[in-house]
Amino acid sequence: MTTSSAPSRGQLVPVPVRRSILLWLAAIGAGVAETLVRFAMPDPPAPADLAVRFTIYATLTALVLALRTGRDAVRWVVAVLLGGVGTLSLVVEPLSWWTAGGSVPAFLGAADGPTLLAAGLRLFHVVAVLAALVLMFRPRANAFFRRG
Repeated sequence: MTTSSAPSRGQLVPVPVRRSILLWLAAIGAGVAETLVRFAMPDPPAPADLAVRFTIYATLTALVLALRTGRDAVRWVVAVLLGGVGTLSLVVEPLSWWTAGGSVPAFLGAADGPTLLAAGLRLFHVVAVLAALVLMFRPRANAFFRRG
């Protein structure tokens, strides 16, 4: 008897879960890319900030890859941490700016290349997270996690 954390032969990872994993990884990649783009901006990340971000991204990557095991607890941890807390961390700053009277057309007109790239990566990040979250709770995904 083996104690592998991968699904057994009879329990292949369904397409919605595989796509969800790819989207979660794409979202994490967008977060890494946004961090790197911030080096070209006036207030680049400090070394301590980079260390914290690296630790978070590495941990989240391991959690996302663990979705292949079919364990429902992993799915809920990913949903709460990445889909909930992570999404809030991505949208609080832009929403606060907008509700304080920020103008999107004025922002777009005044923004330089790195700022526009960081904003685009942030938008892609949020969309990828929302799509990954939806796929993780599709009927075939639900059946997979119930068996796990």
